[in-house]
Amino acid sequence: NEVARGLQESRGDSGRHTRFAGVSLISLSFGGAVGLMFLMLGCALPIYNQYWPLFVLFFYILSPIPYCIARRLVDDTDAMSNACKELAIFLTTGIVVSAFGLPIVFARAHLIEWGACALVLTGNTVIFATILGFFLVFGSNDDFSWQQW
Repeated sequence: NEVARGLQESRGDSGRHTRFAGVSLISLSFGGAVGLMFLMLGCALPIYNQYWPLFVLFFYILSPIPYCIARRLVDDTDAMSNACKELAIFLTTGIVVSAFGLPIVFARAHLIEWGACALVLTGNTVIFATILGFFLVFGSNDDFSWQQW
């Protein structure tokens, strides 16, 4: 009887993790879609009609790479792990700041309108919050870690 209760409790706990992962994944995909919608609106609306802001897509792709490399290379018990992780965070910060700066530079150079710049900056905020959310939810080494994929 005790074993059956323990088995039921472990199944229930696993079900909660699975539901949490499912809801998190749906929320993150919705956030990514909303962020890309703002980026596309900043490019494709007839009053703007300039596709220069699409260059921030490169920053979206590049931003998680330093942190992923640092997590693969560094063991948590290593004394040098702080330096490597801090370098990865520094590089990621540079990429994120560049993604926010590029639309402003385009607007100051009159390549895009300021309204398009505002839409792209809104999209940047949503996309980078989504990327951060992904690493906060799936970054730990537990049952539904992204490293299993």
